[in-house]
Amino acid sequence: MKTLKGPGIFLAQYAGDAEPFNSLPAIARWAASLGFAGVQIPSNDKRLFDLEQAASSKGYCDDIAGTLAEHGLAVTELSTHLQGQLVASHPAYDRLFDGFAPPELRGKTQERQAWAVEQLKLAAKASRNLGLTAHATFSGALAWHLFYPWPQRPAGLVEEAFAELGKRWRPILDAFDEAGVDVCYELHPGEDLHDGATFERFLEAVDNHPRANILYDPSHMVLQQLDYLEFIDFYHQRIRAFHVKDAEFRPNGRAGVYGGYQSWIDRPGRFRSLGDGQIDFGAIFSKMAQYGYPGWAVLEWECCIKDAQQGAQEGAVFIRDHIIKVTERAFDDFAATGADRGFNRQLLGLE
Repeated sequence: MKTLKGPGIFLAQYAGDAEPFNSLPAIARWAASLGFAGVQIPSNDKRLFDLEQAASSKGYCDDIAGTLAEHGLAVTELSTHLQGQLVASHPAYDRLFDGFAPPELRGKTQERQAWAVEQLKLAAKASRNLGLTAHATFSGALAWHLFYPWPQRPAGLVEEAFAELGKRWRPILDAFDEAGVDVCYELHPGEDLHDGATFERFLEAVDNHPRANILYDPSHMVLQQLDYLEFIDFYHQRIRAFHVKDAEFRPNGRAGVYGGYQSWIDRPGRFRSLGDGQIDFGAIFSKMAQYGYPGWAVLEWECCIKDAQQGAQEGAVFIRDHIIKVTERAFDDFAATGADRGFNRQLLGLE
């Protein structure tokens, strides 16, 4: 067993043009003041981080680490969620996802996809330069528009989609393997990897690549009505990153899992600040300790009701209070008999 690290905070939802959210030193000072010990950095936000420079310069990464260390912080992981989305995108979503790419690549699907792949490879090098062992991302999606089997899907369609997804990700996974870093896919609706079954399909497509792993976020499982605790039992060996995010699902006579195209505040399934939803984090942290999860517990704040600052303040305390310092001895050691093999055989009537 291992005691996981934390609390950390994902900076994507907090970065902005106003202080203290517009530079890494300022946002680090803010995060530390709330009690966080680590930050997950979105690699696409130049206000906080220069991915290209980090990939090419160990000195730049040492400066990043030093800036954070001044406030008692460390980098938990880098994130390429937006770039990962563009590794595989169905044409139906091209216009919507254009905003994830540089302006000069918008409307140029092939160039945009090549840029996204290069971004992931840069992230592998940057992660290595920072001394990280895990990386957070999305898989992208070629088949998400087919998630409900109507009209009937032609035979082999889903298999072809995952074969192509695996083909696109295999060289990226190899680059991360060379860097010694795990790729942790956040299983998320809108991605082809959104639950255990789709993750297994992907593993098959990449020959069970050792760097293909999971960012565990139970909130997305609640909204799909998936058993988020048994998920840990099934896949704990592949869980290498952890977003601590709450959610609730309250179906009614008008809408259920699909949400009725309603805004977040009106949907039966919605994300909540930590402690305001339905997720049993006591059980989750217990399972993480039981299975020796080696990474960080990172707050991802997404709530349509509570203020972000309050969510961060409460979230740091919430995570800290849920981290289990694992025991180094059995609880019943006081009653140990000090038996040896001979004594055990006597008790069994064998000697």
